Amino acid sequence: MMKKTEKILALILCAVMIAGLLGGCQKKPKRTTKETDETTYGIDVARYQGTIHWAEAAASGVDFAMVRVGMRGMAEGEISPDSNARYNLQEAEKNGVKLGVYFFSTAISQEEAVEEADWTADFIAQYPITYPVVYDCEGFTDMDSRQYGMSKAERTDIALAFLKRIEQRGYEGMFYAAKNELQDETLWETSRIEKHYKIWVAQFPGDADPAVHTSSYTGEHQMWQYTMEGSVPGISQPVDMNVAYFGYDGVEKPKDETPPAEAFPDVEALMDFTQVNEEVTAKVETNLRDIPSQDTDSTVLYTLKNGEIATRIAVSSSGWSKVTFNGSTYYAVTSYLTTDLNYSADAAGEAGEDGIKTVFTPVNQKVTAKDVVNLRKLPSVEHEDATVVAQLKNGDVATCVGVSDNGWSKLEYKGETCYAVTSYLTPVDICGLPTQPEDDGIQTQFEEMNDLVTAKVEVNLRSLPSVEDPDCVVVASLKNGEVVTRTGINRDVGWSRVEYNGQTLYCVSSYLMAAEAQ
Repeated sequence: MMKKTEKILALILCAVMIAGLLGGCQKKPKRTTKETDETTYGIDVARYQGTIHWAEAAASGVDFAMVRVGMRGMAEGEISPDSNARYNLQEAEKNGVKLGVYFFSTAISQEEAVEEADWTADFIAQYPITYPVVYDCEGFTDMDSRQYGMSKAERTDIALAFLKRIEQRGYEGMFYAAKNELQDETLWETSRIEKHYKIWVAQFPGDADPAVHTSSYTGEHQMWQYTMEGSVPGISQPVDMNVAYFGYDGVEKPKDETPPAEAFPDVEALMDFTQVNEEVTAKVETNLRDIPSQDTDSTVLYTLKNGEIATRIAVSSSGWSKVTFNGSTYYAVTSYLTTDLNYSADAAGEAGEDGIKTVFTPVNQKVTAKDVVNLRKLPSVEHEDATVVAQLKNGDVATCVGVSDNGWSKLEYKGETCYAVTSYLTPVDICGLPTQPEDDGIQTQFEEMNDLVTAKVEVNLRSLPSVEDPDCVVVASLKNGEVVTRTGINRDVGWSRVEYNGQTLYCVSSYLMAAEAQ
């Protein structure tokens, strides 16, 4: 009897232990789609692309989009969402673009990596994520990074902790890094990662045509980011382009099928506003708009007149102010506002109805564009009426009838008076051919600045503000997290002047971001 009782107790104990083991295992949710061996083409996007018109992007042939959903700060370590993530996920899905996502990590422990993975999985639960969920870690060699000084093994352990947790949450994991970090295990223990997860490599050749070329990275990889200067319909800013050597036979269902709340674009995504609190009025009058833009997607909601008081709550180096007036929030061109509440509208009117005070010295000379230049109704890039009326291309001839000391030329072109940035024009001889440029051909006019910036990802720093001048050379490459001082900007042609290691260099403005906005 005793032996029988012992056997029964042993069986019960065994059953309890098995049940405990099974209950303690996290069952990975199954995918409903199958991977295919097709080649697919996509983009990766963040708030830096501004408001994307996804219908146009989808119609251009974009198969998939890797959307940045969030990031952990480089210094303070706080997790925050990308301000356009939900809008991008929502609109890409609506237009038939398959979704993947990435998280920008600065985790300094495996516990933080798991926290990031759980945050990401929770954020994307209501969206149909078909492509992988990606671990992206950059800038760790910068002394200001909270990851500075960590070993290659430590960083790899952290990446694997993120990817393992993402897999447990029912998503496919993938690891992103640049070729020079992955090759020969320079900065990552690549072999450990590629054994379990897909690799997404960034490598930018001179001729970036994925239909003809492949990445020079010799390690195993399933996705290639081949340029960060792509142009896609519906996207106003340069965009990263990718080719994936895989696809899927359908679209995954959301883990949580509760419909997400409707998302709207972040209209300030391309502008870094600094908070202020001051009363302003219009110098004469200025339009108050629903978004900081003069394009057709912007609506004038009110015209603020001189003497009417608004409260400016933020200002951007892009030339826009954010104001409140009669309980509503608007955007206005900064140069048409003043903190002098006694400012005389009559005095401002002496500059002319358009408010432009540029003085031109009369000349009479045939000119053409060095390459291509915008012709505007007014000598300004910020005035609400300074719209682009035409483009002058090299070989097209206009008559320059005036030049100013602030970098503008007054032109007669096809019977109209218009204005262009002088440094992008060159004289033509009597035969209509461009004359030889002066030795210092690049004469870009810069508005003085003094702000700290870093690269969104990576940007070339050049000896001249040009990508075509034969004397222009790439001196250095600025990476995300490396901070430089911007001393000047030309908003019309898109170049910034920066100080780097004691040198004055130039780079494309759209590839920079405020250093504190990481």
